[in-house]
Amino acid sequence: MVDIYVDADACPVKDETLRVAARHGLKTYLVSDGGIRPAQDPLVELVIVSQGADAADDWIADRIQRADICITNDIPLAARCLERGALAIKPNGQPFTEDGIGMALAKRELMQGLRESGEITGGPKPFSKSDRSEFLNRLETTVQAAKRQRDRLESGHL
Repeated sequence: MVDIYVDADACPVKDETLRVAARHGLKTYLVSDGGIRPAQDPLVELVIVSQGADAADDWIADRIQRADICITNDIPLAARCLERGALAIKPNGQPFTEDGIGMALAKRELMQGLRESGEITGGPKPFSKSDRSEFLNRLETTVQAAKRQRDRLESGHL
């Protein structure tokens, strides 16, 4: 079975994720350091981790398996998930890929340095309706791809 892991603290698409997961009957873990109401669904597990910079990331990265899905904006977490054979997408629907993760990590380091030096003071663009729509489309295709990958794994073809 494919599981979905949500880096839930600042995730704007928790409800959309839960709707897609319910449609496919997938177990979903909402991982947070608090402040989220538990869903009344046996397929949704709210995981409260200790507060700390990487506590939720560590919990997800330690448990995610090949062909599972992670929803996060966190590039280092996405890299850890990809290393384990999982799929990762941003809340705006943009996928993290093996080919692009190295460049994303490098850009993150560069931007962090520019922000720390005061060269850049703005943040990311606001989350939009089109981002939400793109996420729903991408999550659906990602779930389909993950299910196919899991089927191949279970049949011994991977």
